[in-house]
Amino acid sequence: MNFSDYQKAAAKTAIYPQRLEVVGLMYTALGLAGESGELANKIKKMLRDNLAKEDIREFAKKELGDILWYIAETANQLGLDLDEIAEANVAKLASRKDRGALGGSGDNR
Repeated sequence: MNFSDYQKAAAKTAIYPQRLEVVGLMYTALGLAGESGELANKIKKMLRDNLAKEDIREFAKKELGDILWYIAETANQLGLDLDEIAEANVAKLASRKDRGALGGSGDNR
């Protein structure tokens, strides 16, 4: 499955307030932050408790799926295509690598 196919499939399950309006964008952005926070918190606990990566693998797989859903729906809210987003991101990172600018900070490296 490619990103665009996933995005279309995910949209069929999207039921939330004021979809395709500003409130819908707020809903998906907050959901993305929440799901990302759940994954980060679990990894934090993994570090605290010295758990092996394998111990959170299935949890992470489910959370990453939820994160992907919110990314797809946030893109839908903005009229963006996930395939285009992925391609642009890979091109940006390749350019940074070629210029030795992967490290550091700032959007315009």
